[in-house]
Amino acid sequence: MIGLHDYPSLALFARVVHLRSFSAAAREAGIAKSAVSRRIAQLEELLGVRLLQRSTRAIAVTEEGLRVYEQCAALVAAAAAAEEVAGGAKGDVRGTLRVNAPVTFAQMYLARTLAEFLAKHPGLEVHLSTEDRIVDMVEGGFDIVIRIGRLANSTLVARKLASDRLVVCASPAYLRAHGEPSTPQDLASHECLHYGLVARADEWRFRGPQGPLAIPTRGRFVATNGTVLREAALAGAGLVVLPLFMVAREVAAGELRLVLEGTRRAAIGIYAVTVHRTHAPPKVRAFLDFAAKYFEGYDWTTKGARI
Repeated sequence: MIGLHDYPSLALFARVVHLRSFSAAAREAGIAKSAVSRRIAQLEELLGVRLLQRSTRAIAVTEEGLRVYEQCAALVAAAAAAEEVAGGAKGDVRGTLRVNAPVTFAQMYLARTLAEFLAKHPGLEVHLSTEDRIVDMVEGGFDIVIRIGRLANSTLVARKLASDRLVVCASPAYLRAHGEPSTPQDLASHECLHYGLVARADEWRFRGPQGPLAIPTRGRFVATNGTVLREAALAGAGLVVLPLFMVAREVAAGELRLVLEGTRRAAIGIYAVTVHRTHAPPKVRAFLDFAAKYFEGYDWTTKGARI
């Protein structure tokens, strides 16, 4: 049975997972690495489960360890919140906020959002990493991960920051040369650029009279970054499926044209995802509130930055 005297070990386990390192957790706690390893081993024995898989180069959190970590992280966050209130420092956001986001969204919007947030909190430091592939929050040690699209069910907690939709577009020059598709089925005779991190059948999906409609497409240009696909479309390489936030300014300027409007699926969301169901650290709560207000009613056409 877990007692009060075991709480420091639970907190230490949370720091090991968050930092992905016994050594880093030991330095932070001011104790020897061997002491950290011993206390985690004792905690595993007490709980009767393996929390971490250790190797010479890295640690990996087990499925049971992830569930325990979520509770331990909540415990640590609650302690931090209590210290904040007791010390009279409520609202004083400090420490390091670790954020992960898709490359293009980070470049076009999130960097400016974070810059404004930092200006309000001099005691805070932000570490932003960018990755278009889905990352593991726990393994990556992230406080917040920005995700775009429909979220799968998970133990993570998502806060919606903004809405957007996927659109199909191409350059006027391409459409003059190849014609404009009037139905999804017309795409069979077009060059359809492909985002290599998803299946074509999922990328080129539409709404038909009988429900979802996946259109077989072809195309000779494949990339794993949305900005690259946008630039290829601007150069006349073909049709492309992208979030509106990536092409709104180009559409408004006449550099790209939307096609097949009304045939796509419902709107997609832009979410800030955390592991905290309750008692999120002050830095996380502050950013979630700031970002939700920042993107409320956001106009992608006038505020989108070209990169």
